[in-house]
Amino acid sequence: MNQYLLLTPGPLTTSETVKQAMMQDWCTWDEDYNSAIVQVIREKLVGLATADQGYSSVLMQGSGTSTVEATIGTLLGNSDKLLVIDNGVYGKRISEIATYLNIEQTVLSFPEKAIPDLLKIQKVLDEDKAITHVAMVHCETTTGILNPATDVAFLVKSYKKVFILDAMSSFGGIPMDIGDMQVDALISSANKCIQGVPGFGFVIVKTALLEVCAGRARSLSLDLYEQWQTMEKQQGKWRFTSPTHVVRAFYQALLELEAEGGVEARYQRYSHNQQLLTKGMSELGFKALVAPSMQSPIITAFYSPEHPDYNFKQFYGLLKQQGFVIYPGKVSDTDCFRIGNIGEVYRQDIEKLLIALKSCCFWEKV
Repeated sequence: MNQYLLLTPGPLTTSETVKQAMMQDWCTWDEDYNSAIVQVIREKLVGLATADQGYSSVLMQGSGTSTVEATIGTLLGNSDKLLVIDNGVYGKRISEIATYLNIEQTVLSFPEKAIPDLLKIQKVLDEDKAITHVAMVHCETTTGILNPATDVAFLVKSYKKVFILDAMSSFGGIPMDIGDMQVDALISSANKCIQGVPGFGFVIVKTALLEVCAGRARSLSLDLYEQWQTMEKQQGKWRFTSPTHVVRAFYQALLELEAEGGVEARYQRYSHNQQLLTKGMSELGFKALVAPSMQSPIITAFYSPEHPDYNFKQFYGLLKQQGFVIYPGKVSDTDCFRIGNIGEVYRQDIEKLLIALKSCCFWEKV
């Protein structure tokens, strides 16, 4: 067992009971697995996302990126065109997926430390009538920015386009009703705010939208429509071998989310973690990369110290020795590092982290 806390945006630190849930083997054909676990997960996910009955959920083996690829590759037909709204690494990844799949696209890029400009999005939609689908990342973990998903969704739907929201790092940790927001498809992963472990992603999508996608997929194993059809017709059966232990752990994680008080309660915990972290880091001399008005409660980026003796690898190693694992930076033009606020992490953990951080500022002692 590792003896450190993962302060990352996923994989993240999970509860002991989520870990214990993986200690039993399951048969992928058995009703105790498919009907009693997979189907219940699918129903709970839709319930977490919206009160609207017009949505269904599909679970897909693999990483979060695999699920994004399954969604893009299934929902868009050969004559469709995608508008990608990009202000970070994960927006660029959506565009890269579209390139691999030979899907026509326009990429509207914004600075990594800024939120998308609605007027510029509107201008593209006015000028390019060929666009049929729009995709955007909700919480861009490159920087920790929380993009204005509701505003963008309303704008996109006013043009009668399909809106796809990559909520990989926000779903389950930030309150939302995708029906009210007019999101057509939301994508997330087991190992993020619901606090499961890596192994599958999921899509919560309008049933009417998915029903017309037969034969569109550009991949056998990443065919979202066929996976959905199999789960619908065979009561939770996966087309190919499912990650049974991971799925059972996710079921436990969902129960623990409910026991905590639901998404709102988890959002409050994450927000308190983030606020305490930012305040403490400021007192230690670290400056947050993102303005508070744009900051998510998921992950926080900090400028690296400008001292010539600062070295992230050494800083990381010293923190790890004290029981904390953080993330390097991903911003293209800024030297920074990131600290996650999610997972089985509480106020006392952030307080201990701040004490450890102070002792690890070796460059101040040179």
